[in-house]
Amino acid sequence: MKIVALGDSLTAGYGLPTNAAFPAKLARALQAKGYTVGVANAGVSGDTASGGLARLDWSVPEGTDAVIVELGANDMLRGVDPAVTKGALDQILGTLARRHIPVLLAGMKSLSNFGPDYARTFEAIYPALASTHSVVFYPFFLAGVADDPKFNQGDGLHPNAAGVDVIVGRILPQVETLIARVRTARGS
Repeated sequence: MKIVALGDSLTAGYGLPTNAAFPAKLARALQAKGYTVGVANAGVSGDTASGGLARLDWSVPEGTDAVIVELGANDMLRGVDPAVTKGALDQILGTLARRHIPVLLAGMKSLSNFGPDYARTFEAIYPALASTHSVVFYPFFLAGVADDPKFNQGDGLHPNAAGVDVIVGRILPQVETLIARVRTARGS
């Protein structure tokens, strides 16, 4: 089974060796549980949701069985209008649905520097889209990692190798649900 992790630096593994990035560690965790799966790293540092949309077709090639969408952190850090972020993510999810590719959408939280209204509007994007598109949903990609210095690199934004382990451990049940959806769709 081929899964593509479409994301930004959090997926790409900014500051980490390739084998310590989220897609590599997720693939090993799934293989350890008996799944025959590969996880392609389609993470681009600095990418926004609109950037992910622009490269969707070549980032998710034919033969992809499932996609993990992890985008929006850079939109939030740059104060992009949440309507723009939501529109791009909506188009990504719609395109993948038309291609009959099951999706796991990873949500993101907002820093407080843009105020409570921005945070509320931004954070509402993810559960709303997950519901609209009936995708597997993981509410916060950095759950258990954000704001904990022992799990982050010096910049306080990117997980270190131990932080990636926490992310993989927490998101694994939703990834298994995603794999089950692929198997159900295939009838296997």
